[in-house]
Amino acid sequence: MSFRRGKNRMWRYSVVRACLGLMALVLPSFVAVPVWSQDFAAILANPERPANERSLDAVRKPEEALKFYGVKSGDKVADIMTGRGYYAALLSQLVGDKGMVYAAAQTVRKELAARFQNPLYANVKLIEGKMSELGLPADSSLDFALIHLNYHDLEPGVRTAMNRRVYAALKAGGSYGIVDHAAKEGSGNEVTKSLHRIDKAMVVKEVTEAGFVLVQEGEMLRHPEDPRTESVFVDRGKSDRFVLKFEKAK
Repeated sequence: MSFRRGKNRMWRYSVVRACLGLMALVLPSFVAVPVWSQDFAAILANPERPANERSLDAVRKPEEALKFYGVKSGDKVADIMTGRGYYAALLSQLVGDKGMVYAAAQTVRKELAARFQNPLYANVKLIEGKMSELGLPADSSLDFALIHLNYHDLEPGVRTAMNRRVYAALKAGGSYGIVDHAAKEGSGNEVTKSLHRIDKAMVVKEVTEAGFVLVQEGEMLRHPEDPRTESVFVDRGKSDRFVLKFEKAK
């Protein structure tokens, strides 16, 4: 009997040891807290978002873009040339009540001001003024800044001044995202007004001259079939767009 009990005991010990070994392999994947714990489906389905914004999601792919840029809960971020607040509203929900969103516009429209009076967006601060004098905090406290489809709208001198202000606002290792409609290579600023496009190489040159380093380029908004010879308003949503991620050196 004692032999049998000892044998059973050894068998149970072997099983337990095998289970513990398996748990050691599997457990880290459960214990590790994923960066993307935010519920993007809920953020995008927020009933506050107007129907015209939701209709843009399939083209703009905000979930993929914001994951690419690494925005997370608690971050301090900026939406430059915020327009009607498409990205400012999404960023507000993404960074949460421990985060902060600076939504910058040259002129804050009444509808934009009214939208962000909603307590849902208590973490949004509207900034009004020239982009050359962009009123972001210059204390290197921001984690991320984004300008979406509007970089080409600004004059070269304004962009230069704005890029420097963004650099001063970001912390070391902070990211600067630029998404815009791609023009033909080598075209520089030639079609910024006529086609509402800009040469990607021109953007990279200007931003790196402000001290940033280009660290990554996203492919989620590419349309390589686009000849880049027509205005972006001719076939809306089908323009080839570049997604650039710059970083302030650590």
